[in-house]
Amino acid sequence: MPIDPAILADNAAQLRRLQALATQLTDGRRDMGGGWTVTVALAHMAFWDRRATLLLQRWNKQGTLPDKMEDDLLNSSLLEEWQALNLLQAANLALSAAHTVNVAVEALSPETADSIKARGDDWLLRRSNHRREHLDQIERTPRA
Repeated sequence: MPIDPAILADNAAQLRRLQALATQLTDGRRDMGGGWTVTVALAHMAFWDRRATLLLQRWNKQGTLPDKMEDDLLNSSLLEEWQALNLLQAANLALSAAHTVNVAVEALSPETADSIKARGDDWLLRRSNHRREHLDQIERTPRA
């Protein structure tokens, strides 16, 4: 069975949403709480989409994924690097990573996609969920 077209459509829709939002952003320093800014949220999305791409590539080559990592530990360890980016850098990273992972998901064989789902790792396929969460946060953050 091919990859669910709804997954692909939702991934594409959230990428378009990210593209539209990126053209409207003017202040990446808007505080989102916990040391997070709009720039940090974009860099965070870029990292997690890049990670998903690498995991999908690994699955295609080896048929396995590494054990679960502590996501909060990764986020905390990368926070200072994300804070050092400017808005344009973070937006470009997020857009590039979102596009790359969408292409990687679309290129998966049905068997690979089924294996990923069977393992309970369909978050790798449904990248739109993570993007939607942070795009919603950015849009709710008051403008200065």
